[in-house]
Amino acid sequence: MGNEIKFDFWGLNSIMSDFLKLILPEGLSEYFELTSHRQEKEVKGDTLHLYLQEINTIPAEYKTNKLTSKGFFDEVTIQDFPIRGQKVFLHIKRRRWLNEDTGSVVFRNWDVIAQGTRITKEFAAFLKELSR
Repeated sequence: MGNEIKFDFWGLNSIMSDFLKLILPEGLSEYFELTSHRQEKEVKGDTLHLYLQEINTIPAEYKTNKLTSKGFFDEVTIQDFPIRGQKVFLHIKRRRWLNEDTGSVVFRNWDVIAQGTRITKEFAAFLKELSR
């Protein structure tokens, strides 16, 4: 009873997962799932918004602790590489857990955002190359 079998007729879940690995910053697709997207048509150029939510898998460093999911931190928006001429914004919701052994709130050590900016490390490096 407790084991659900999800039927994926054409392997679309696998295809989507592989596709996301190609367009998202490295490592992001391992810990986050795409929950929705939105495209804005504008005179200055189109914008693609991707909404990601951290998967409820306990971080490895807390495997021996009793953790309870306690929702999410506030959504963070970062700009990523353009895709086909469209600006891309990632709207990310990070999960938090209550460590019932210590009473403290814990979260995954996540370092995708370049220090001091609101863009990914890869995009920051790309912009640095353009300014040379």
